[in-house]
Amino acid sequence: MGRWQAARLGGGGLLALMVVLVTGAGPALACSGLIGPGGTVQLARTATLAAYHNGIEHYVTAFEFRGGGAKFGSIIPLPAVPTNVEKGGNWTLQRLVRETQPVGQALLAPAAAQPVSDKAEVLLTAKVDALDLTVLRGGGMAVGTWAREHGFGLSPDAPEVLDFYADRSPIFLATSFDPTRAERRGQRLGDGTPVHLTIPTSNPWVPLRILGLGLGSGDPVQADVYLLTDRKPALLPRPDGGMRLDQSRPASPALLADLRSDRGMQWLPASDMWLSYLKVSTTAGALRHDLAVDASGQGTPSRLAAGLPVHSATLATGAEAAASGVLRRLPWPLVGLVAVTVVAVVLAATSLMARAARR
Repeated sequence: MGRWQAARLGGGGLLALMVVLVTGAGPALACSGLIGPGGTVQLARTATLAAYHNGIEHYVTAFEFRGGGAKFGSIIPLPAVPTNVEKGGNWTLQRLVRETQPVGQALLAPAAAQPVSDKAEVLLTAKVDALDLTVLRGGGMAVGTWAREHGFGLSPDAPEVLDFYADRSPIFLATSFDPTRAERRGQRLGDGTPVHLTIPTSNPWVPLRILGLGLGSGDPVQADVYLLTDRKPALLPRPDGGMRLDQSRPASPALLADLRSDRGMQWLPASDMWLSYLKVSTTAGALRHDLAVDASGQGTPSRLAAGLPVHSATLATGAEAAASGVLRRLPWPLVGLVAVTVVAVVLAATSLMARAARR
């Protein structure tokens, strides 16, 4: 299969939705977050795939080198500790873009909460081309401290945003790009570096809020989100104007065959997968949530995973639903007997009160 190149592959990606650290005096890109020391490195927008099968989530995302001479990096929230971090395939993301976007639209060109210490713990390190990848466990402050110690500044909103994620999952992937190593490798402008993470988790989720890290409330945030699941997933919050579900359909055999032939994608089933394609187009101020995905077929995506408040009204609704479920499970004759008994008690009480009044 030939190699496709794309200059526009989405914005920030999907739960591999990376907060890209852009350095330089020029304006940061829409997907930028943490800021590195001075330089002129730029990173093109990128799409990300979150594929889920047999309790394993596969994240595939890519960085595209656009120039400059300084180091830069990113922080990605993760739902759990990955078992493997490796170089991704050569055309997986490009093939998804071609599947879901008309040629004229795609601009083709060159787990459970765990106690954490006050210091970030390095769980895993890997090198992929010119990228240095580090999986960290720690709270928001610990991860922020680690970032500063490794030469990156933090935007004013970083503590709040990092805590927003660490309170639910204290696992992060820190990625730094070494342009010197890229030059030695002969990496050219526009060359992308795909990364593939394998993560055991009960359900996939997509960290959207982090795309607004370091941006003004009115700054635009755009992202292309691809999901591949065993069945049609339930999403929370429900897609709306700022996050549009552009396509939701069975993945075509041709698409699955092409993806399976790429590097590291042999785990993907040859059939019976569902493709969801969401387009995020909103502002940093409006993006205060993530995307929860229930791929189990039960239709109950988690409010906690979506970063939404669990209001008392929601809890009450859940309790009422549970009570209703209990009643539905009772034999109908028994339900009728209970109803008759209640009516009889009410009538008896009314009769006694009437007699007392006459006296």
